[in-house]
Amino acid sequence: MKKKNSNNQISIPKSCFDFLALLKKHNDRDWFNAHKEKFLSEQLHIEFFANALLEELNTHDIIETPSGKKCLHRIYRDTRFSKEKTPYKTNWSGSFRRATKYRRGGYYFHLESGNSFIAGGFWAPNPEDLKRIRDDFAFDDEPMRKILKNKNFISTFGSLQGEQLKTTPKGFDTESKAIDLLRYKQFLVIRKFSDKEVLSENFLKEANQTFKNMRPFFDYMSEVLTTDINGIEI
Repeated sequence: MKKKNSNNQISIPKSCFDFLALLKKHNDRDWFNAHKEKFLSEQLHIEFFANALLEELNTHDIIETPSGKKCLHRIYRDTRFSKEKTPYKTNWSGSFRRATKYRRGGYYFHLESGNSFIAGGFWAPNPEDLKRIRDDFAFDDEPMRKILKNKNFISTFGSLQGEQLKTTPKGFDTESKAIDLLRYKQFLVIRKFSDKEVLSENFLKEANQTFKNMRPFFDYMSEVLTTDINGIEI
């Protein structure tokens, strides 16, 4: 682990990707158990990175997740209901939860050679929240349009991502000018990174800035989900 005087100079070593590449080739319990110490050593680098990222996040948001270690996702896959039966994930990942019910949205990072990204948003909103979001879009889609058209948003994320319906959601007008927004079932923002970017000393800074650039989106969605049409807390 390269660690200098500031968080922004913490970087992820290539050995973290190298271990995942080996795990992908030998994705079985015997191999993993024989290389458990190496796994723990590489995971510690990711934990250091996550701790530093948490510190940076807390300079511009309030995060409920208490530590980088607590944010990390387990390497073990749940194979009970999956057709994919390999026992281990071949990526490093973690998520941070925003504090209090008035700060909605979650932060996520995924590190995998050739498939690394920083993401955030609303992966599986419950039916009540989804209807509240859609009602707001149907009433006035301009606040969200303004966020999505912002140059900073476009340069960072490109466009809003997430699973969508092919038809109009029940109870909404097929002719609504917000029909494209109404069809979303998930509301995600994603920025991809190359291996070179992930392994650079600037990655922590870029990851934090990516999270910071989500805030207009998060702030809007938080207001929609925590206040009524008169702006009164619910």
